[in-house]
Amino acid sequence: MSTRTPLPKISDQSRRWIVVDADGKVLGRLATLVARHLTGKTKAIYTPFLDTGDFVVVVNAEKVAFTGTKLGTKMYRHHTGFPGGLRSIEAGKLKATHPERVIEAAVRGMLPKTKLGRKMFKKLKVYAGPHHPHTAQSPAAVAV
Repeated sequence: MSTRTPLPKISDQSRRWIVVDADGKVLGRLATLVARHLTGKTKAIYTPFLDTGDFVVVVNAEKVAFTGTKLGTKMYRHHTGFPGGLRSIEAGKLKATHPERVIEAAVRGMLPKTKLGRKMFKKLKVYAGPHHPHTAQSPAAVAV
């Protein structure tokens, strides 16, 4: 008697396109929903070491909400690689200039830090306004 677990074939699965509206949604709660769809944890065929997730399109990134005083106190940091190259920007300024990066940073932190996580992250498309160029894929809207 075999007790082997059947593995889903990547070629047999279908990837859906999902549109998430960020208007008035709290950043962390939105990011967890998006990360769950990107990893495939919402599907019955979820396998931790396979990319079984869907494509996610986030619109209205400029209208995402922060709780408390995070707009003025939360800092996004990166290093240029040169000595003394630590750069930081407040969440409010980053949201005003590049609102897509705020959502991308939150979702990236919730994905695996491996090759698989980088592959999952490529399926995320974030747009500041309400319009996106992925209408040909006939995406389905998801309520948060």
